[in-house]
Amino acid sequence: MGVLQCNLSPSGMRSRRGSLDVSQRRTRSTISSFSLGKVVTRMAYCICLILIRLQPAIASDWIDEDTPEIFRTTTSFIDGTTYHLVMSDEFNVPNRTFADGDDPMWTALDKPDDDMSSAGGGSLHFYNSSTVTTTADGMMKIASVFKKTEWDRFDHVNKSYKHETRHFQSGMVQGWNKFCFTGGIVEVDVIMPGDPFIGGLWPAVWLLGNLGRATYEASTNNIWPWSYDVCDRKLQEAQEISKCNAQNHYGLNPHQGRGATEVDIVEVMTGDSNGPLPATVPPITLPYGDMTLQVAPGIPSNRPNSGKQPKRNTTLSDTGHTMFAAETWYDGLELQGNTSVNPFFYGTYLGETKPEEPVTRTKEQAFQADAVGSLHQLTRSHFEKPHTFRVEWQPGKGGRLDWFVKTYFEVINGTLTSIERDGKGHKWVKAFTIKDKSLSDLIGSQIPNEPSSLIFNTAISSTWGFPYDVPAYCKKCYDCDDPKCACSFYPGFCNMIKSNKTAMYIDSVRVYQSRYGGNHVGNNHSVGCDVPEYPSRDYIKGNEYKYARAPPFSTSDHGRPLQKIKNGGAKCKADSDCGGNVPAASSDNETSTARKLTSAPFGRGRCIPVGQRPRGLANTNGAKNVCSCTPGYTGPHCLAIDHIDDFPSAMANRLSKSLLDDFAHLKPTRFMIGMFGSLLLGLLIFLVHHAMNMRKREINSSMIETTPLVKPQFIMNDNSNTIVTGRSV
Repeated sequence: MGVLQCNLSPSGMRSRRGSLDVSQRRTRSTISSFSLGKVVTRMAYCICLILIRLQPAIASDWIDEDTPEIFRTTTSFIDGTTYHLVMSDEFNVPNRTFADGDDPMWTALDKPDDDMSSAGGGSLHFYNSSTVTTTADGMMKIASVFKKTEWDRFDHVNKSYKHETRHFQSGMVQGWNKFCFTGGIVEVDVIMPGDPFIGGLWPAVWLLGNLGRATYEASTNNIWPWSYDVCDRKLQEAQEISKCNAQNHYGLNPHQGRGATEVDIVEVMTGDSNGPLPATVPPITLPYGDMTLQVAPGIPSNRPNSGKQPKRNTTLSDTGHTMFAAETWYDGLELQGNTSVNPFFYGTYLGETKPEEPVTRTKEQAFQADAVGSLHQLTRSHFEKPHTFRVEWQPGKGGRLDWFVKTYFEVINGTLTSIERDGKGHKWVKAFTIKDKSLSDLIGSQIPNEPSSLIFNTAISSTWGFPYDVPAYCKKCYDCDDPKCACSFYPGFCNMIKSNKTAMYIDSVRVYQSRYGGNHVGNNHSVGCDVPEYPSRDYIKGNEYKYARAPPFSTSDHGRPLQKIKNGGAKCKADSDCGGNVPAASSDNETSTARKLTSAPFGRGRCIPVGQRPRGLANTNGAKNVCSCTPGYTGPHCLAIDHIDDFPSAMANRLSKSLLDDFAHLKPTRFMIGMFGSLLLGLLIFLVHHAMNMRKREINSSMIETTPLVKPQFIMNDNSNTIVTGRSV
C-alpha cells in the first residue's frame, strides 16, 4: 500500500464552484443535486485528512521490522512456555544518531557522569553522543576515544567556578522514560570493547528502574536501589517512597514502597590477573563478567569481608572457642558453569553526605545497599565476535532472576571443547540464579517489580580495572599525552584508546514476555514506564530538575529532561541522506506480534527543498534542502522507526478522568435507552428539516439574484390607474 495523498483541497473546491455561470446555477433546482455532491466532497476530503493523520499512529510498536520471524518468540529455560517478542532493535540501518531528540527509543547522553560535582565514582570520561552510531554491518557502536572535554562548573561550597577537564570520551545509551518493561526475557548480542587483558574500560549492559536515571544522582538519591514493600519505621527516612507513607504524592500509590532497582545483565572487568583471582570458587581469571542484583535495604551487620567468600559456618578451636563466626549472606544462590560468588564487592554503604557532595543525606537517611553478584569467566572471543547474554526476570514476590550465557566452543588439541565447561553439551549455560525467597527470608526485600529500561555504556574509571597501588614517585594523573601519568595506567591502555578502534558493539537487543501470568512465578509482565500499578510519570513531571542536566550543559534543554523527537529537518543533498535508500517495511506477512510499516517508493524519507517542507518542520541553519520523513519513520534523518507508546499510563488515565467518574456506576434501563434514542432521533429530524429550509432560502435567493433586469413598462387600465411592470433598479 502506497502513501496516502489527498488531491482535494478546500481552495480547489471553491475555485470549481466559482467557475459556475448563471445558467448552470439556475439548473441546480433541487436540494439533492447540489448539496449532496458538496457534502460528499467535503466528507471525502475530511476522511482523507483523518487517514493521513492516522498513518504514523498505526505505523509501529516497539518491535523492529528487521527482526526475523524466527526470533518473534522464544521458549523460557525455566518454565518451558512460549514468550512473545515485545521489543527489539536490530540496528541494521547505518548512520543512526542517538542524541537527545534524535530517537524515540534511545537517548545517548552528553554530560559527565555527574553534573553537580563530576565525581561520578572516579570517572575519567565525558559521555558524548557523537561516540554512538550504527555501522554498515548492522550494529550499534559505542566508541571510547582519547579526546579532551573542558567546562566550568559552579562549586556551591566555595561559591566559585571550577574548571573541569576529562581526557576521554565514551558513550551511554539509555531507554529511560521511553521504553520500559516489567518482567520477561532479555537477550543482548554484544562484542566487548578493547583488549581483554588490558584493564581500564568498564563496559556494561544493565537495567534500572524508571524512577531513577543513571548518572543523574539527584534522581537516584534514596531511590536507588530500593526494592522494599514493607513498612519499617527505622528505614522510612532512608527510603524516599516508603510503604509507611499514607500519601506518596505525585500520583504515586499510597502505602507502596518504591525504588529504582538495578539488574546488571553483565559488567566486564578486563586485565591480566596472572592466574586465578583469590577467593573465587571455582577459580576465575580476568577478564570476567559481573552479573549482579543491586538491592536495598542491605544486611546491616555481620557482613562478609571484601576479598573473601562468605563464611557459612562458625569455626571453633580445639578448646571450643570461636575462631571465625559465621557471616550473614543470602542463602539459596545458584551458581553453575564457570561462575563464582563475587567476593570483591558485597555492596555500598550510602552514608551521611559531606557538603561538597552533589546530593544530601542526613544521618537518619543513611542506609546499606547489597550487591548480590557473581563472576562469570569470559574469554578473548567475547571481545572479537558477538556473544549473547540472557536474563529471565520474573518480578515481585515469589519471582526470580536467572542469568544465561551461550556456550563458547573452540578447538583445543584437536578436540571441540566447551570453554564454559558445563559438562552437559548444552548450547546455553545457566550461570546464576537469585530466588525471591533468598531476599525475603533474610531482609524482607524482593525481586524487582519496577518498570525498568535498558542501558548500554562503556565507562572509564580509576576505580575499575586501573592499578590499585602506584609507586610513591608516580604522579596520579590520567592524561595519555603526559609522560608523568604513564604509571597510572596499565601498560598498553593509552595505545589502545588512541587507536580509535576501541568500541563496544551491540548486534541486537530483544525483549520477550509471557502473555499468561499462570505460566510463570512472580507477578504478571507488562510494558510501559507509567503502568497504573507502578506509576512514575507524575512523579518525574513534578521533579524534572532531578532528571535534567545541570549548567552549563542545560542551557538548550529548556528545563526538560528529554527533548521532543525531531521529525526530519536535517540538512541533506540527496534522498539517501534521509533514508531514501533504506526500503520501508512491507505490509506482507503481517503477524500478530508486530504491526508493519507502510511501504513507500522513496524509502524512509526524502530530501526536499526548504520551501516545500511540511508545516512544523523547521529549517536547519539556513539549509537549502532538508529531510522529510515517510509516515512511520522519524529522527532528523528519518532513519528511526516512529515507535509509539500506546500502553496504559497512570498519568493519562488520571488526566482523562471525568467528574462523572466519581458517581456510582449507572445502569441504564430500557425506558432510559428509549427516551435517549427518541431525543437523538428528534434532534436529527429537526436538524435535517432546518438544513433543508435554509438551503431552500439560499436557492430562492440565488434565483432572484440571477434574474435579468427588465425595463419598466407603464400600462393604463380601464379605471385610469397606472400599472408598473418589470423590475426597477
